[in-house]
Amino acid sequence: MTVLPTGGWPAENTAFEVEAFDLSVLPGQHPIFIAHREEIEENWGQEAAANPHLFNGQMVLQHRLSFRDGVITGEAHVIPYSTLLWWRKQPDPAGAFHLFGFAVPVSSDGAIIAIQMSERTANPGQVYCAAGSLDLLDIIDGKLDLPANMRREVLEETGLDLSSAKPDPQFFASHSRHRVVGFRFYHFDLTAEEMLTRIAAHMVHDEEKEIAGAVAIHSADRGAHPYSPLMFPILDLFFKDSMR
Repeated sequence: MTVLPTGGWPAENTAFEVEAFDLSVLPGQHPIFIAHREEIEENWGQEAAANPHLFNGQMVLQHRLSFRDGVITGEAHVIPYSTLLWWRKQPDPAGAFHLFGFAVPVSSDGAIIAIQMSERTANPGQVYCAAGSLDLLDIIDGKLDLPANMRREVLEETGLDLSSAKPDPQFFASHSRHRVVGFRFYHFDLTAEEMLTRIAAHMVHDEEKEIAGAVAIHSADRGAHPYSPLMFPILDLFFKDSMR
């Protein structure tokens, strides 16, 4: 079993098939939090002062992560969100892995539906599929339920219900600098315009105001929107076959 980012994993920033996720949550504090607590708390003070809408809630950060025989296996700890904000600023990401899921909504006329994050979030302006870090709600008997997290986050942020869509049978993933995205395509019986209209209606009543709007993506053009780079392997995979 090989640990990121050495051998055994496909190349960074490429999509690859995943047969299963086996993600455990261990008791105790993450080694990153133990070793850098003072720096994390100092950075949080700066982050919160700059953006008072941020919430230092509990989430899950991987400590060990491996890929073998199509299975991504992980061991994680519960951390305060401030730990992630500090860690992602570090030039050397060793010691932690941020794994999360992208449900990729696909319209009946062949567009990917994504959202643009609002100024209230830690990723203002970025465009990517509706998603959120794994947290306490996703832990079932010590294991993380990635598909359940994806369903909840998409419903909360867009009002779209993945249970009304047809999922592709295959999961995929990509990774870059200790960030791992597990993703799956969900096909809706709605046009892109209809999906955007539903999301706009949901935004009116969404108290969190995490998204500034939604976009329909029709090509793999990386300059079409201010994408998170984590979207690029998804766009490359989906649009490589114009007959999809």
